Amino acid sequence: MRFHDFLEREYLLGDGANGTWLAHLGYHHVPYDVANIERPDLVLQVHQAYIAAGSDLIETNTFGANAFRLEGHDIDTRDINYRGAQIAREAAGSDHLVLGAIGPLGKPIEPLGSLPPSMVTECVSQQAEALAEGGVDAFLLESFINMRELELAVQAIKKVCDLPILVSKSFIEDGEQIAEGLPIKCAQEMQAQGVQAVGANCVVGPQRMLDLVRMLREGSDLPILAFPTPGLPQLVRGEIVYDSAPEYFAKAAFRLFEEGAKIVGGCCGATPAHIKALHDYLQTKPKKAIAKTSQSASVKERKPLADSQPSELSEKIGKKFLTAVELDLPRGLALERMMSGARAVKIAGADVVNISDGARARLRMNPMSVSSLVQSQVGIEVMMHFSCRDRNMLAVQADLLGAHALGLRNILAITGDPANIGDYPSATSVFDLDAIGVVRVLSRFNEGIDLAGNSVGVKCAFTIAVAFNPEAQDKELELDRLKRKADAGAHLVFTQPVFGLEAVDASARACESVGLPFMIGVMPLKTQRHCEFLHNEVPGINIPMDLRQKMIDAPDDESAGKIGLDAVFDLSQNIRQTASGLYIMPPFGNAKIAVQIMEAIR
Repeated sequence: MRFHDFLEREYLLGDGANGTWLAHLGYHHVPYDVANIERPDLVLQVHQAYIAAGSDLIETNTFGANAFRLEGHDIDTRDINYRGAQIAREAAGSDHLVLGAIGPLGKPIEPLGSLPPSMVTECVSQQAEALAEGGVDAFLLESFINMRELELAVQAIKKVCDLPILVSKSFIEDGEQIAEGLPIKCAQEMQAQGVQAVGANCVVGPQRMLDLVRMLREGSDLPILAFPTPGLPQLVRGEIVYDSAPEYFAKAAFRLFEEGAKIVGGCCGATPAHIKALHDYLQTKPKKAIAKTSQSASVKERKPLADSQPSELSEKIGKKFLTAVELDLPRGLALERMMSGARAVKIAGADVVNISDGARARLRMNPMSVSSLVQSQVGIEVMMHFSCRDRNMLAVQADLLGAHALGLRNILAITGDPANIGDYPSATSVFDLDAIGVVRVLSRFNEGIDLAGNSVGVKCAFTIAVAFNPEAQDKELELDRLKRKADAGAHLVFTQPVFGLEAVDASARACESVGLPFMIGVMPLKTQRHCEFLHNEVPGINIPMDLRQKMIDAPDDESAGKIGLDAVFDLSQNIRQTASGLYIMPPFGNAKIAVQIMEAIR
């Protein structure tokens, strides 16, 4: 009952950021949760500093102490959480509350990302059990963006413990989002999960937090918590700092209490000085409760969005046998050969040109720039490949919106090859999302909203393509991923290069099972060495033995090249009744070979 006893008070003052003050004390190892084991004395100092500043409750230093975030640190998840709770309990004694802090996993969960929901359940359950054993009074689920992940986290705690649960969402600072009433809806959803308090934290400062508190209060009759940042961050000498005077924070945060918040503290950048200033301000200024007013009347109703012009490719699917040609990008800026190849395949009747995105992690020009040049200067539509390797969730959305604005409406979503196999092995791979997540983003854009639910102004008109490899090592996994891509909103499938009818039939069965049209990928073999390289060294390529033997028996490279072309001719003629089109990947980006194939199969 300790938490509920504390709620009888007029208000509760929270703490500030543990990581911020640990850094101030000289601890700079990330994640800061590790300090529970490496420097428990400093963690204790942090908690004591907030209590001395006037905090009624403190959070354990365990925000990121889950198995997923700690992977690679050789740290026992239970130990770091148990110690975090014990340190906080020692500092709090019996006069202050201890909240067990649990944050999101840090990567998107399915269907947007690759993390299964079971990972959330497992990680949160581990944290909750250890924190409860360590002596926390309640749990604070904070900084969650994804409401589904928050719901899973609440359910995970309830399975292992009956302590009170407080939940707090981070809202992106966006006037349109607030104006459309999203916080009211979120408060209603959070209350429905059977928690003891709802609120918002991080991202915004105390002034911006006012609107959130008003709407959260309208959406829920539970106690409201608000933990704003002191202001906007800036990067100084490689460190993120917040340059906001404690006096200003106190005055602005005081208004959160007046608007109806029950628990107010600070998030990233808030220090004991900010909490003390708020504590002192509360002692000298009488709190004037502001009557609860309806924000719904001022909530703007989202107007119907205009449709965008679809691509020509989207209107051809199912109406004709399509031809796509992939052209290689050169190193550097010399695009003349590639542009000339695009003109040649256009004249030969290609419907679309595929432009890759850093395939095999090689340094090439940004595909968006090249795709825009091809469409504007050559006059043929492009299927732009879009890799997740080099973009975080923010950049994925920004780049796709930019592509749409440039008229690039055909996107082939790919996960991408890791940077360590390419030109710069020490470069960092991002992979916030995988190909399924990109499909989800594109589908949301086609609905007119981004991942956070914000309007993008119009309904986009992306033609969403995905890849499928019938020769994948794990065929069951490949088929499962294809199903998930279809469920996420894919429109068209491009297969990896295939070399026999067996692979064509496997592609047909797979794509028909998910109801998607498909383009069969073909790649003419150039020489015996080319054949053996592809078969033995490139993952997912399987060349039938009879074709490999023909290449081996060829007297010279010219004869071998003819055998490779003839094999593509035969295969292409046999797929017209099953596939929606042909996806030609000429070796070394040789457009002349692509033209030969198109002329032969007319």
